Amino acid sequence: MANGLANLHNARRARTPMINIVGDHATFHLEHDAPLTTDIESLARPMSQWVGRVADAQDVRRCTEAAYLAAMRMPGISTMILPADAAWTNVTPGIEVPIDLPPLSAIAPEKLRAAADLLRGRKAAIILGGKAMRGEALRMAGRIAKARGIPLFSHNASRMERGAGRVAVRPIPYNVDQAVRTLAGFEAVVCIGARSPVAFFAYPGKPGTLLPTGCAAVELAGDEHDYVSVLEELTVELGVAINAPFDTNSLTTRDLPLPSGKLDPDTLTMALARFLPENAILCDESISSAGRMAELAPFAPPHDLLRLTGGAIGIGIPLSVGAAVACPDRKVIVLQADGSGMYTAQGLWTQARENLDILTIVLANRGYSILKGEMRNVGVNEFGRNARLMLEVDNPAIDWCSLAKGMGVEAGRAETVEEFVSLLRAGMARRGPFLIEAVL
Repeated sequence: MANGLANLHNARRARTPMINIVGDHATFHLEHDAPLTTDIESLARPMSQWVGRVADAQDVRRCTEAAYLAAMRMPGISTMILPADAAWTNVTPGIEVPIDLPPLSAIAPEKLRAAADLLRGRKAAIILGGKAMRGEALRMAGRIAKARGIPLFSHNASRMERGAGRVAVRPIPYNVDQAVRTLAGFEAVVCIGARSPVAFFAYPGKPGTLLPTGCAAVELAGDEHDYVSVLEELTVELGVAINAPFDTNSLTTRDLPLPSGKLDPDTLTMALARFLPENAILCDESISSAGRMAELAPFAPPHDLLRLTGGAIGIGIPLSVGAAVACPDRKVIVLQADGSGMYTAQGLWTQARENLDILTIVLANRGYSILKGEMRNVGVNEFGRNARLMLEVDNPAIDWCSLAKGMGVEAGRAETVEEFVSLLRAGMARRGPFLIEAVL
Protein backbone atom coordinates (compact mmCIF):
# COMPACT_ATOMS: atom_id res chain seq x y z
CA MET A 1 0.00 0.00 0.00
CA ALA A 2 2.83 2.39 0.83
CA ASN A 3 4.22 1.88 -2.69
CA GLY A 4 0.91 3.10 -4.12
CA LEU A 5 0.22 6.13 -1.91
CA ALA A 6 0.93 8.76 -4.60
CA ASN A 7 -1.66 7.37 -6.98
CA LEU A 8 -4.06 6.67 -4.14
CA HIS A 9 -3.89 10.42 -3.56
CA ASN A 10 -4.78 10.98 -7.23
CA ALA A 11 -7.68 8.52 -6.95
CA ARG A 12 -8.93 10.29 -3.82
CA ARG A 13 -8.84 13.66 -5.59
CA ALA A 14 -10.65 12.15 -8.58
CA ARG A 15 -13.37 10.83 -6.23
CA THR A 16 -12.83 7.35 -7.66
CA PRO A 17 -14.82 4.60 -5.94
CA MET A 18 -12.19 2.10 -4.82
CA ILE A 19 -11.89 -0.72 -2.32
CA ASN A 20 -8.23 -1.04 -1.37
CA ILE A 21 -7.58 -4.42 0.28
CA VAL A 22 -4.40 -4.49 2.37
CA GLY A 23 -3.11 -7.79 3.67
CA ASP A 24 -1.79 -8.07 7.21
CA HIS A 25 -0.25 -10.73 9.43
CA ALA A 26 -2.50 -13.32 10.98
CA THR A 27 -4.29 -11.88 13.98
CA PHE A 28 -2.36 -14.10 16.41
CA HIS A 29 1.01 -13.18 14.82
CA LEU A 30 0.81 -9.41 15.38
CA GLU A 31 2.01 -9.68 18.96
CA HIS A 32 5.44 -10.87 17.76
CA ASP A 33 6.18 -7.60 15.90
CA ALA A 34 7.56 -9.33 12.78
CA PRO A 35 9.57 -7.22 10.28
CA LEU A 36 6.56 -6.25 8.13
CA THR A 37 4.36 -5.29 11.05
CA THR A 38 3.34 -1.64 10.90
CA ASP A 39 0.50 0.75 11.71
CA ILE A 40 -1.53 0.20 8.55
CA GLU A 41 -4.47 2.29 9.75
CA SER A 42 -2.26 5.38 10.11
CA LEU A 43 -0.73 4.82 6.66
CA ALA A 44 -4.13 4.41 5.03
CA ARG A 45 -6.08 7.19 6.71
CA PRO A 46 -4.69 10.23 4.79
CA MET A 47 -5.67 8.67 1.43
CA SER A 48 -8.87 6.91 2.54
CA GLN A 49 -12.22 8.20 3.67
CA TRP A 50 -13.06 4.87 5.29
CA VAL A 51 -10.65 2.47 7.02
CA GLY A 52 -11.76 -0.85 8.52
CA ARG A 53 -10.06 -3.95 9.86
CA VAL A 54 -11.48 -7.45 9.50
CA ALA A 55 -11.58 -8.95 13.00
CA ASP A 56 -11.70 -12.59 11.87
CA ALA A 57 -12.90 -14.76 9.00
CA GLN A 58 -16.53 -14.47 10.03
CA ASP A 59 -16.21 -10.67 9.87
CA VAL A 60 -15.07 -10.51 6.22
CA ARG A 61 -18.55 -10.08 4.76
CA ARG A 62 -19.64 -7.34 7.15
CA CYS A 63 -16.44 -5.38 6.60
CA THR A 64 -16.56 -5.81 2.81
CA GLU A 65 -20.14 -4.54 2.65
CA ALA A 66 -19.25 -1.52 4.77
CA ALA A 67 -16.23 -0.80 2.54
CA TYR A 68 -18.38 -1.02 -0.60
CA LEU A 69 -21.08 1.27 0.74
CA ALA A 70 -18.54 3.87 1.84
CA ALA A 71 -16.65 3.78 -1.48
CA MET A 72 -19.81 4.19 -3.55
CA ARG A 73 -21.68 6.65 -1.36
CA MET A 74 -18.99 9.27 -0.82
CA PRO A 75 -17.52 8.28 -3.42
CA GLY A 76 -13.84 7.56 -2.82
CA ILE A 77 -11.37 5.15 -1.30
CA SER A 78 -12.18 2.52 1.29
CA THR A 79 -9.24 0.63 2.77
CA MET A 80 -10.02 -2.77 4.25
CA ILE A 81 -7.28 -4.51 6.27
CA LEU A 82 -7.47 -8.28 5.87
CA PRO A 83 -5.56 -10.58 8.27
CA ALA A 84 -3.94 -13.65 6.73
CA ASP A 85 -5.78 -16.15 8.90
CA ALA A 86 -9.11 -15.08 7.36
CA ALA A 87 -8.00 -17.10 4.31
CA TRP A 88 -7.77 -20.45 6.10
CA THR A 89 -10.36 -20.22 8.86
CA ASN A 90 -13.74 -21.91 8.40
CA VAL A 91 -16.84 -19.72 8.44
CA THR A 92 -20.54 -20.35 8.95
CA PRO A 93 -22.44 -19.65 5.69
CA GLY A 94 -24.94 -16.82 5.93
CA ILE A 95 -27.91 -15.65 3.91
CA GLU A 96 -26.85 -13.44 0.99
CA VAL A 97 -28.78 -10.18 0.90
CA PRO A 98 -28.27 -7.64 -1.92
CA ILE A 99 -26.78 -4.31 -0.92
CA ASP A 100 -28.87 -1.27 -1.79
CA LEU A 101 -27.02 1.99 -2.28
CA PRO A 102 -28.68 5.02 -0.70
CA PRO A 103 -30.41 7.37 -3.17
CA LEU A 104 -28.60 10.44 -4.41
CA SER A 105 -29.43 13.68 -2.62
CA ALA A 106 -31.79 16.29 -4.00
CA ILE A 107 -30.90 19.97 -4.32
CA ALA A 108 -32.69 22.30 -1.95
CA PRO A 109 -35.07 24.53 -3.96
CA GLU A 110 -33.70 27.72 -2.40
CA LYS A 111 -30.14 26.78 -3.39
CA LEU A 112 -31.26 26.08 -6.94
CA ARG A 113 -33.03 29.46 -7.13
CA ALA A 114 -29.96 31.22 -5.75
CA ALA A 115 -27.78 29.62 -8.43
CA ALA A 116 -30.24 30.57 -11.17
CA ASP A 117 -30.39 34.16 -9.89
CA LEU A 118 -26.60 34.38 -10.12
CA LEU A 119 -26.71 33.26 -13.74
CA ARG A 120 -29.29 35.91 -14.66
CA GLY A 121 -28.34 39.46 -15.41
CA ARG A 122 -24.62 39.16 -14.64
CA LYS A 123 -21.51 38.16 -16.52
CA ALA A 124 -21.59 34.57 -15.30
CA ALA A 125 -19.97 31.21 -16.00
CA ILE A 126 -20.59 27.57 -15.11
CA ILE A 127 -17.69 25.42 -13.94
CA LEU A 128 -18.19 21.68 -14.40
CA GLY A 129 -16.47 18.61 -12.97
CA GLY A 130 -17.10 14.98 -12.05
CA LYS A 131 -19.84 13.18 -13.96
CA ALA A 132 -21.22 16.52 -15.12
CA MET A 133 -18.47 16.35 -17.75
CA ARG A 134 -20.11 13.56 -19.72
CA GLY A 135 -23.36 12.14 -21.02
CA GLU A 136 -26.71 13.83 -20.66
CA ALA A 137 -25.44 16.08 -17.87
CA LEU A 138 -22.91 17.64 -20.25
CA ARG A 139 -25.55 18.06 -22.94
CA MET A 140 -27.88 19.75 -20.42
CA ALA A 141 -25.12 22.18 -19.51
CA GLY A 142 -24.65 22.84 -23.21
CA ARG A 143 -28.33 23.73 -23.59
CA ILE A 144 -28.05 26.30 -20.80
CA ALA A 145 -24.84 27.67 -22.30
CA LYS A 146 -26.36 28.17 -25.75
CA ALA A 147 -29.70 29.55 -24.61
CA ARG A 148 -28.27 31.93 -22.00
CA GLY A 149 -24.86 32.72 -23.52
CA ILE A 150 -23.10 31.36 -20.44
CA PRO A 151 -19.60 29.93 -21.04
CA LEU A 152 -18.70 26.49 -19.68
CA PHE A 153 -15.38 25.80 -17.94
CA SER A 154 -13.81 22.79 -16.28
CA HIS A 155 -11.28 22.72 -13.46
CA ASN A 156 -9.25 19.61 -12.59
CA ALA A 157 -11.91 17.32 -14.05
CA SER A 158 -10.75 13.70 -13.79
CA ARG A 159 -12.66 12.33 -16.79
CA MET A 160 -14.43 14.14 -19.57
CA GLU A 161 -16.05 13.53 -22.93
CA ARG A 162 -14.74 15.82 -25.62
CA GLY A 163 -14.29 16.09 -29.36
CA ALA A 164 -16.44 16.88 -32.38
CA GLY A 165 -20.18 16.48 -31.89
CA ARG A 166 -19.93 17.04 -28.14
CA VAL A 167 -20.42 20.10 -25.98
CA ALA A 168 -17.13 21.98 -25.76
CA VAL A 169 -15.95 22.94 -22.28
CA ARG A 170 -12.97 25.23 -21.85
CA PRO A 171 -10.38 24.02 -19.31
CA ILE A 172 -9.15 26.59 -16.81
CA PRO A 173 -5.38 26.77 -17.40
CA TYR A 174 -2.92 25.32 -14.89
CA ASN A 175 -0.73 28.43 -15.05
CA VAL A 176 -2.02 30.87 -12.42
CA ASP A 177 -1.52 34.02 -14.55
CA GLN A 178 -3.30 32.46 -17.53
CA ALA A 179 -6.10 31.20 -15.28
CA VAL A 180 -6.65 34.63 -13.72
CA ARG A 181 -6.82 36.21 -17.20
CA THR A 182 -9.25 33.51 -18.36
CA LEU A 183 -11.68 34.24 -15.52
CA ALA A 184 -11.20 38.00 -15.38
CA GLY A 185 -14.38 40.01 -15.59
CA PHE A 186 -16.80 37.35 -14.41
CA GLU A 187 -19.21 38.51 -11.73
CA ALA A 188 -20.62 35.10 -10.79
CA VAL A 189 -19.87 31.40 -11.20
CA VAL A 190 -21.93 28.31 -10.46
CA CYS A 191 -19.95 25.12 -9.81
CA ILE A 192 -21.52 21.74 -10.61
CA GLY A 193 -19.32 18.77 -9.76
CA ALA A 194 -16.44 21.16 -9.15
CA ARG A 195 -15.13 23.39 -6.39
CA SER A 196 -14.50 27.11 -6.65
CA PRO A 197 -11.18 27.24 -8.56
CA VAL A 198 -7.92 27.85 -6.72
CA ALA A 199 -4.29 27.98 -7.81
CA PHE A 200 -2.30 24.76 -7.68
CA PHE A 201 0.42 26.41 -5.55
CA ALA A 202 1.01 29.65 -3.69
CA TYR A 203 3.31 32.20 -5.36
CA PRO A 204 4.76 35.50 -4.14
CA GLY A 205 2.43 38.34 -5.10
CA LYS A 206 -0.12 36.11 -6.84
CA PRO A 207 -3.65 35.21 -5.73
CA GLY A 208 -4.62 31.87 -4.22
CA THR A 209 -8.12 31.95 -5.67
CA LEU A 210 -8.54 32.24 -9.43
CA LEU A 211 -11.83 34.18 -9.37
CA PRO A 212 -11.73 37.96 -9.61
CA THR A 213 -12.34 40.01 -6.49
CA GLY A 214 -16.06 40.31 -5.77
CA CYS A 215 -17.06 37.38 -7.97
CA ALA A 216 -19.90 35.47 -6.33
CA ALA A 217 -19.57 31.68 -6.35
CA VAL A 218 -22.06 28.92 -5.56
CA GLU A 219 -21.06 25.25 -5.35
CA LEU A 220 -24.42 23.91 -6.42
CA ALA A 221 -23.89 20.15 -6.62
CA GLY A 222 -21.31 17.52 -5.71
CA ASP A 223 -20.90 13.79 -6.24
CA GLU A 224 -23.68 13.06 -3.78
CA HIS A 225 -26.14 14.53 -6.30
CA ASP A 226 -27.64 13.32 -9.58
CA TYR A 227 -26.05 15.77 -12.01
CA VAL A 228 -28.57 15.13 -14.78
CA SER A 229 -31.49 15.95 -12.47
CA VAL A 230 -29.71 19.01 -11.06
CA LEU A 231 -29.02 20.40 -14.53
CA GLU A 232 -32.56 19.61 -15.68
CA GLU A 233 -33.93 21.54 -12.71
CA LEU A 234 -31.55 24.42 -13.37
CA THR A 235 -32.56 24.42 -17.05
CA VAL A 236 -36.24 24.72 -16.11
CA GLU A 237 -35.50 27.38 -13.48
CA LEU A 238 -33.73 29.45 -16.15
CA GLY A 239 -36.63 29.09 -18.58
CA VAL A 240 -34.71 26.94 -21.06
CA ALA A 241 -36.43 24.05 -22.85
CA ILE A 242 -35.29 20.59 -21.75
CA ASN A 243 -34.81 19.61 -25.41
CA ALA A 244 -33.23 22.89 -26.51
CA PRO A 245 -30.32 22.65 -28.97
CA PHE A 246 -26.71 22.89 -27.89
CA ASP A 247 -23.61 23.92 -29.81
CA THR A 248 -21.00 21.41 -30.92
CA ASN A 249 -17.85 21.64 -33.00
CA SER A 250 -17.32 19.93 -36.34
CA LEU A 251 -14.56 17.44 -37.07
CA THR A 252 -11.70 19.40 -38.65
CA THR A 253 -8.49 17.87 -37.28
CA ARG A 254 -8.59 15.19 -39.99
CA ASP A 255 -7.88 18.00 -42.46
CA LEU A 256 -4.93 19.47 -40.57
CA PRO A 257 -1.86 19.84 -42.80
CA LEU A 258 0.90 17.61 -41.53
CA PRO A 259 3.85 19.59 -40.18
CA SER A 260 7.37 18.52 -41.00
CA GLY A 261 10.87 18.69 -39.61
CA LYS A 262 11.78 18.92 -35.94
CA LEU A 263 9.48 17.32 -33.42
CA ASP A 264 8.20 19.55 -30.61
CA PRO A 265 5.08 19.58 -28.41
CA ASP A 266 3.08 21.60 -30.95
CA THR A 267 3.88 19.45 -33.99
CA LEU A 268 3.45 16.24 -31.99
CA THR A 269 -0.02 17.14 -30.74
CA MET A 270 -1.06 18.37 -34.19
CA ALA A 271 -0.17 14.96 -35.61
CA LEU A 272 -1.92 13.14 -32.76
CA ALA A 273 -5.10 15.23 -33.15
CA ARG A 274 -5.11 14.42 -36.87
CA PHE A 275 -4.87 10.65 -36.43
CA LEU A 276 -6.71 10.18 -33.12
CA PRO A 277 -9.10 7.21 -33.45
CA GLU A 278 -12.79 7.73 -32.76
CA ASN A 279 -13.87 6.63 -29.28
CA ALA A 280 -10.29 6.47 -28.03
CA ILE A 281 -9.35 7.00 -24.39
CA LEU A 282 -6.60 9.57 -23.98
CA CYS A 283 -4.68 9.48 -20.68
CA ASP A 284 -2.84 12.77 -20.30
CA GLU A 285 0.25 13.19 -18.18
CA SER A 286 2.01 15.43 -20.67
CA ILE A 287 2.70 18.03 -17.94
CA SER A 288 4.76 20.78 -19.63
CA SER A 289 4.68 19.19 -23.12
CA ALA A 290 0.93 19.47 -23.71
CA GLY A 291 1.44 21.45 -26.92
CA ARG A 292 -1.78 22.30 -28.76
CA MET A 293 -3.85 19.31 -27.64
CA ALA A 294 -6.32 21.27 -25.51
CA GLU A 295 -6.85 23.72 -28.38
CA LEU A 296 -7.34 21.03 -31.03
CA ALA A 297 -9.21 18.40 -29.01
CA PRO A 298 -12.72 19.94 -29.42
CA PHE A 299 -12.32 19.48 -33.20
CA ALA A 300 -10.87 15.94 -33.01
CA PRO A 301 -12.87 12.71 -33.21
CA PRO A 302 -14.99 12.15 -30.06
CA HIS A 303 -12.96 10.61 -27.26
CA ASP A 304 -12.65 10.43 -23.48
CA LEU A 305 -9.91 12.22 -21.57
CA LEU A 306 -8.45 11.04 -18.25
CA ARG A 307 -6.25 13.56 -16.46
CA LEU A 308 -3.80 13.98 -13.60
CA THR A 309 -6.38 15.20 -11.10
CA GLY A 310 -4.42 15.02 -7.85
CA GLY A 311 -1.09 16.34 -9.12
CA ALA A 312 1.01 13.42 -7.82
CA ILE A 313 3.17 12.52 -10.82
CA GLY A 314 3.46 8.99 -12.15
CA ILE A 315 -0.18 8.37 -13.03
CA GLY A 316 -0.07 8.14 -16.84
CA ILE A 317 1.07 4.54 -17.40
CA PRO A 318 -1.02 3.05 -14.54
CA LEU A 319 -4.03 5.08 -15.69
CA SER A 320 -3.69 3.65 -19.19
CA VAL A 321 -3.57 0.11 -17.76
CA GLY A 322 -6.79 0.68 -15.83
CA ALA A 323 -8.53 2.20 -18.85
CA ALA A 324 -7.49 -0.67 -21.13
CA VAL A 325 -8.65 -3.30 -18.63
CA ALA A 326 -12.00 -1.51 -18.21
CA CYS A 327 -12.54 -0.92 -21.95
CA PRO A 328 -10.73 -3.64 -23.95
CA ASP A 329 -12.59 -2.67 -27.13
CA ARG A 330 -11.25 0.91 -27.16
CA LYS A 331 -7.82 2.21 -28.16
CA VAL A 332 -5.99 3.74 -25.20
CA ILE A 333 -3.34 6.39 -25.81
CA VAL A 334 -1.19 7.85 -23.05
CA LEU A 335 0.78 11.08 -23.34
CA GLN A 336 3.50 10.40 -20.78
CA ALA A 337 6.11 12.93 -19.66
CA ASP A 338 9.46 11.19 -19.33
CA GLY A 339 10.41 12.37 -15.84
CA SER A 340 7.10 11.41 -14.23
CA GLY A 341 6.99 8.20 -16.28
CA MET A 342 10.02 6.91 -14.38
CA TYR A 343 7.95 6.69 -11.20
CA THR A 344 5.78 3.89 -12.62
CA ALA A 345 7.64 2.51 -15.65
CA GLN A 346 6.95 -1.02 -14.36
CA GLY A 347 3.41 -0.57 -15.67
CA LEU A 348 4.80 -1.26 -19.16
CA TRP A 349 5.39 -4.86 -18.05
CA THR A 350 1.74 -5.09 -17.05
CA GLN A 351 0.75 -3.78 -20.49
CA ALA A 352 2.77 -6.58 -22.08
CA ARG A 353 1.67 -9.31 -19.67
CA GLU A 354 -2.02 -8.53 -20.23
CA ASN A 355 -1.55 -7.69 -23.93
CA LEU A 356 -3.39 -4.39 -23.45
CA ASP A 357 -4.23 -2.22 -26.45
CA ILE A 358 -2.23 0.83 -25.34
CA LEU A 359 -0.12 3.26 -27.33
CA THR A 360 2.31 5.00 -24.96
CA ILE A 361 3.85 8.23 -26.25
CA VAL A 362 6.79 9.24 -24.06
CA LEU A 363 7.46 12.98 -24.30
CA ALA A 364 11.22 12.86 -23.84
CA ASN A 365 12.42 16.38 -23.10
CA ARG A 366 15.04 14.94 -20.73
CA GLY A 367 13.97 16.91 -17.69
CA TYR A 368 11.36 17.98 -15.16
CA SER A 369 10.37 21.13 -17.04
CA ILE A 370 7.29 21.63 -14.88
CA LEU A 371 9.53 21.97 -11.81
CA LYS A 372 11.77 24.46 -13.60
CA GLY A 373 8.68 26.53 -14.32
CA GLU A 374 7.56 26.36 -10.70
CA MET A 375 10.99 27.59 -9.55
CA ARG A 376 10.71 30.55 -11.91
CA ASN A 377 7.26 31.29 -10.51
CA VAL A 378 8.78 31.86 -7.06
CA GLY A 379 11.53 34.09 -8.46
CA VAL A 380 14.38 31.64 -9.19
CA ASN A 381 15.55 32.31 -12.73
CA GLU A 382 19.14 31.06 -12.54
CA PHE A 383 19.70 27.43 -11.61
CA GLY A 384 22.92 26.31 -9.98
CA ARG A 385 24.64 23.03 -10.81
CA ASN A 386 22.97 21.02 -8.04
CA ALA A 387 19.54 22.41 -8.89
CA ARG A 388 20.01 21.51 -12.57
CA LEU A 389 21.04 17.98 -11.65
CA MET A 390 17.80 17.53 -9.70
CA LEU A 391 15.68 18.86 -12.56
CA GLU A 392 17.20 17.00 -15.53
CA VAL A 393 17.17 13.35 -16.58
CA ASP A 394 19.83 13.48 -19.30
CA ASN A 395 23.03 12.25 -17.66
CA PRO A 396 22.66 9.53 -18.70
CA ALA A 397 19.64 9.98 -20.98
CA ILE A 398 16.94 7.35 -20.42
CA ASP A 399 16.64 4.93 -23.33
CA TRP A 400 12.89 4.40 -23.30
CA CYS A 401 12.95 2.04 -26.28
CA SER A 402 15.35 -0.33 -24.50
CA LEU A 403 13.37 0.05 -21.28
CA ALA A 404 10.10 -0.84 -23.04
CA LYS A 405 11.57 -3.76 -24.98
CA GLY A 406 13.09 -5.12 -21.78
CA MET A 407 9.55 -5.26 -20.36
CA GLY A 408 8.07 -6.86 -23.46
CA VAL A 409 6.67 -3.77 -25.23
CA GLU A 410 7.69 -3.07 -28.82
CA ALA A 411 8.98 0.49 -29.24
CA GLY A 412 10.44 3.02 -31.68
CA ARG A 413 12.14 6.41 -31.37
CA ALA A 414 11.12 9.56 -33.26
CA GLU A 415 13.11 12.80 -33.54
CA THR A 416 11.27 14.30 -36.51
CA VAL A 417 7.61 14.74 -37.33
CA GLU A 418 7.93 12.31 -40.22
CA GLU A 419 9.35 9.60 -37.95
CA PHE A 420 6.67 10.26 -35.35
CA VAL A 421 3.81 10.05 -37.86
CA SER A 422 5.16 6.78 -39.24
CA LEU A 423 5.35 5.25 -35.75
CA LEU A 424 1.98 6.77 -34.79
CA ARG A 425 0.27 5.12 -37.74
CA ALA A 426 1.93 1.81 -36.91
CA GLY A 427 0.89 2.06 -33.27
CA MET A 428 -2.70 2.94 -34.14
CA ALA A 429 -3.01 0.12 -36.68
CA ARG A 430 -1.86 -2.69 -34.41
CA ARG A 431 -3.52 -4.22 -31.37
CA GLY A 432 -1.50 -4.55 -28.19
CA PRO A 433 1.06 -2.39 -26.40
CA PHE A 434 3.40 -0.14 -28.36
CA LEU A 435 5.63 2.73 -27.22
CA ILE A 436 6.93 5.77 -29.07
CA GLU A 437 9.84 7.67 -27.55
CA ALA A 438 9.26 11.18 -28.92
CA VAL A 439 12.51 13.14 -28.46
CA LEU A 440 11.59 16.79 -27.95
